[in-house]
Amino acid sequence: MNKLKRVAVLLFVLLSCVGCDQATKTAAQSQLRVAEPQSYFGDLIRFEYAENPGAFLSLGAGLAETQQYWIFTIAVAVVLISFLLFALREAQKLHLAILIAFALYLGGGMGNLIDRFLHEGRVIDFMSIGIGNLRTGIFNGADMAIMAGAVLIVWFGYRFNFIHDSTQPKRDV
Repeated sequence: MNKLKRVAVLLFVLLSCVGCDQATKTAAQSQLRVAEPQSYFGDLIRFEYAENPGAFLSLGAGLAETQQYWIFTIAVAVVLISFLLFALREAQKLHLAILIAFALYLGGGMGNLIDRFLHEGRVIDFMSIGIGNLRTGIFNGADMAIMAGAVLIVWFGYRFNFIHDSTQPKRDV
């Protein structure tokens, strides 16, 4: 696959993630903001509205607003731009699975970054999973894309030669 097609795949997955994330957050705002939490499958999945000023699982939510802005908006934007430039530059060399993993990671990160710009530094979260009192924190679609992308980058980075487009697993030397 040539570089232009690979960049198109990267951008398609990235923009799809951002679009789906923003659409679900808009739905959560309109349907869940003033509603009681909604449970499904015996409370395995719960939908409830939350605005998170921190990072994953509200880490850093207690920091001063200025610190939150510099860490969660500016620093994250720099990291995402760096990853995007790397993925675009190396699109021809990266294994397609790793390129898609980068797109998921970037799409999720950009979805949450858009929230920070639109919602005064907060990210819209709206779902949790659990059994009984054992529950995840409240998260969103962007968080799932970030986690999926990170896991796939590690998995395929280990399984395949990270840079070269090789369909053969890494061999022990």
